[in-house]
Amino acid sequence: METMTLFNDTELFTTGLGGKKVFDLPDAELILIDNFFTKEESDRFYEKLLHQTKWREYEMEIYDKTYTAPRLIAWYEDKDNHGSSPNGLDWTYELLTIRSRVEKETQLDFNAVLLNLYRNGKDGVGWHSDKEHNTGQNPIIASVTFGETRMFRLRHKFRKDIPQVEIPLHHGSFLLMAGTTNSFWQHEVPKTARNVLPRINLTFRRIYRKEDNVQHFHTRNSVQKFLL
Repeated sequence: METMTLFNDTELFTTGLGGKKVFDLPDAELILIDNFFTKEESDRFYEKLLHQTKWREYEMEIYDKTYTAPRLIAWYEDKDNHGSSPNGLDWTYELLTIRSRVEKETQLDFNAVLLNLYRNGKDGVGWHSDKEHNTGQNPIIASVTFGETRMFRLRHKFRKDIPQVEIPLHHGSFLLMAGTTNSFWQHEVPKTARNVLPRINLTFRRIYRKEDNVQHFHTRNSVQKFLL
């Protein structure tokens, strides 16, 4: 027996108030743009990514124990990156379109993206800073969200006097983390008991491995220009 769907998930997704916000935080360069993609664009990307991405589970090590992460992932990177897998996933039209928009806005080049699918409120990610072994110290991370609004939290690693920061990442939003943000701050997407719909997050990265020319990724001036 078929069930009747009265509305699509995308009809329930909310966008932010719009505009660019530069956060005044110590040891951080953090910029949020709500409505970076229109509602129509975001709906289309959400449907395509949700149903056409080759999502997979992955195992993570925590204190010498192996756990299945509470979310699904997919990894894409340029095939000409040093050390990339020749059998890696090919960039889709949608991912290339999103990357192009991010690169145009930031005036930066990105050569990889990690997709996370938070299927419901039971999925999340705990406090962490992103690993730097393939991105270098103080990596630049460009984050795009489609789907359910989930809270993105940050806390300073060393200064307990600074309150935690909470940023609701809405459908079609863009968040740039640059400068020393990753070195001085941790972030999380907490689980929730609320009945929530899926959220897809894309974090574009600048991957290099030991043999690559690190100088190619020194883009401090470009990031400062974006902050203005």
